[in-house]
Amino acid sequence: MAQFQYRATDAEGKILEGVIDAAERSVAVARLQDRGLIPLRVAEPTAKKSGLASISLPSLSFKRGVRSRDLLIFTHEMSTLLAAGMPLDRSLSILTDLSERAEMKRIVADILQAVQRGKSLAEALAAHPKVFPPIYINMVKAGEIGGVLDHVLARLTDYLERADELRDEVRSAMVYPLILLFTAFASVTILLTYVLPKFGAIFSQAGQSLPFSARMLLGLSELMRSYWWAGLIVMALIAVGVTHFLRTPAGRMRWDQIKLRIVLLGDLTRKVAVARFSRTLGTLLRSGVPMLQALEIVRDVVGNLVISNAIEEVKVGVRGGSGVAAPLNHTGTFPPLALQMISVGEETGKLDEMLIQVADYFDKEVRQQVKRLTSLLEPALLLVGGVVVAFVVLSMFSAIFSINNMPL
Repeated sequence: MAQFQYRATDAEGKILEGVIDAAERSVAVARLQDRGLIPLRVAEPTAKKSGLASISLPSLSFKRGVRSRDLLIFTHEMSTLLAAGMPLDRSLSILTDLSERAEMKRIVADILQAVQRGKSLAEALAAHPKVFPPIYINMVKAGEIGGVLDHVLARLTDYLERADELRDEVRSAMVYPLILLFTAFASVTILLTYVLPKFGAIFSQAGQSLPFSARMLLGLSELMRSYWWAGLIVMALIAVGVTHFLRTPAGRMRWDQIKLRIVLLGDLTRKVAVARFSRTLGTLLRSGVPMLQALEIVRDVVGNLVISNAIEEVKVGVRGGSGVAAPLNHTGTFPPLALQMISVGEETGKLDEMLIQVADYFDKEVRQQVKRLTSLLEPALLLVGGVVVAFVVLSMFSAIFSINNMPL
């Protein structure tokens, strides 16, 4: 028997929190419903930690805006309340009280006021484009028109959860390689700016001609110590120039083309874009958004201009009655498996379901490929870092040996 923390609301909208004993989460939800409550969150309480593990460190995050996690929680709780038969304005009022972050509380309160003034939920959400993306607003609009807003919000919850899970897995997989890269860079910098100058003073007093590798390293060390400010200026200018170039349409297109051609990373970039395209389009179509409007939204969320232009060609084909699979095939940017699955979806009249299956498949492929890449990247970084440090050490030893071999 486990304990589950819950947050629920009663028929009058009062928020209740507590702990309930149950064998599993579904049983806990059923027991709360038997009490006449509407479960909003049911989760196992986090285990208590002792010693140093229980020390709470202050948060280093200075971001005050709305996080993707806040949007996910809002969507899930709104879906739960509406599915339980709670009116929209009452649901928004409850969510205003439930919001833990001040910014989210302010936005939900503003949405509530707009709805009470007679606006639709989609119109109220559209007033906050930085929080609610176009896919969110259009799905809500379709849900309101079709009278299935609770179902649409449930699909949005699933969509946001999948996107968050994939993003978190990729970020987590890259943490260790980045730590290795930073450690190697810091080690070499310390060697060049702090350790080598001490050897340089000894070598200069000896007056002996040093091996080429040692002279090269000592020159690089002197350059870094004397002109570090120039290096920072050059790096800043390069960063500004690259950023400005990537903000131009031509620069963005060129960079997106390069990303698709990079060895190993190009295939991963393509799979991420295909998964995002398929999940977004499938979710929109399942929610009742018209095809052309859905393609317009998808074009803006795939994150790659090359594929965005391909989707523009798909729109032209759809207008001409060619469907989706055939125009996608002509673009040459989508994997054959994705094209085959989409074609089957069109033939069977289950395009939305097949698109979700395509997204699930390529999400899995992305996870597996990220694991493979990180498993290769970690030893590669260790090897490169070890070779660089070994080169520095051996160069210094060769210089020391050359001094020791000087004739007396």
